[in-house]
Amino acid sequence: MKWMEHPQMKHLDPLKQELIRMAFERTRGKSGKSLAPIMMSIITGANKKGIRFSQEEIELLLQMLKEGKSSEEKAQIDQMVAFVNAAWKKRSN
Repeated sequence: MKWMEHPQMKHLDPLKQELIRMAFERTRGKSGKSLAPIMMSIITGANKKGIRFSQEEIELLLQMLKEGKSSEEKAQIDQMVAFVNAAWKKRSN
């Protein structure tokens, strides 16, 4: 898989690498609208286990997820991420 060769992947914790591998397996063949909820579910599950992704790591994940996607699918991913972020902010207030 091309994303595994990304230079920043080498510096990630092995547990995070495994979560990312799992995420890519679960999102393979999915459209833009269905990618973001899967990713957010994985990140939430990781948080429950005490594994925290930095903003930079999340951006890297999203960048890799968008590879090979159409402009429309990339926009759908961005919209879903914005929606989930807004929901999390509301929940934490």
